[in-house]
Amino acid sequence: MLAPESGAQLREAVQNIHRFFVELVAARRAAPGPDLLTALIAARDEEDRLSEDELVSLAFLILLAGSENTQHLISGGLYTLLRHPEQLAALRDDPALMPNAIEEILRYALPNQTAIRRFPTTHLDIDGVRIPAGDTVLLGLASAHRDPDRYPEPDRFDIRRADPSHLALGHGMHYCLGAPLARMQIDLALTTLIRRFPGLGLAVPETELPWRTTFRSHALKRLPVLVGPPAA
Repeated sequence: MLAPESGAQLREAVQNIHRFFVELVAARRAAPGPDLLTALIAARDEEDRLSEDELVSLAFLILLAGSENTQHLISGGLYTLLRHPEQLAALRDDPALMPNAIEEILRYALPNQTAIRRFPTTHLDIDGVRIPAGDTVLLGLASAHRDPDRYPEPDRFDIRRADPSHLALGHGMHYCLGAPLARMQIDLALTTLIRRFPGLGLAVPETELPWRTTFRSHALKRLPVLVGPPAA
């Protein structure tokens, strides 16, 4: 899938996705199925817990968060491992480290610099700062994941980190409903690549890697790699 190259292309892509979901919601209303979208439609139509705009927006968010973020985490995780060959070697020697490695990747290489914006319903005072009701609040995930009061040597990538917990997948009522799926996808992708291609390496110098950086995200556009002969 090619990324939009202009604002006009981006607007057109968003409009097309929005139209797709409007039509899909109508189709699911006419023929319900055993799926998440049908359950969301029931929350809208039967329980009156969502507006129509919220229903379509939530479906849009689930699609985007469930595909783009995982893609970036796989490429960012692989890039991080290639930049830390001693960690990659340890993971090859002991595949049981993969679950902990995934949590460290989520902390260290998360593409999202901030969480989805939030809006306080009442005035809040946090550490002497007044946040008016209805104002926009952006939670700095990148800053939280590099907090030296929380993580010893926070800029060090360590797949054996004793406590690799993080906020990459949210917390509490905002915890990502696709978290188990995301972890499984990252596990399958990285485990397969590491096992099948022991000679895996970057195909270009790090300075030539293309990045997409916005106020909210920092992710690779492409990750050219040399795979070498597959493992026997």
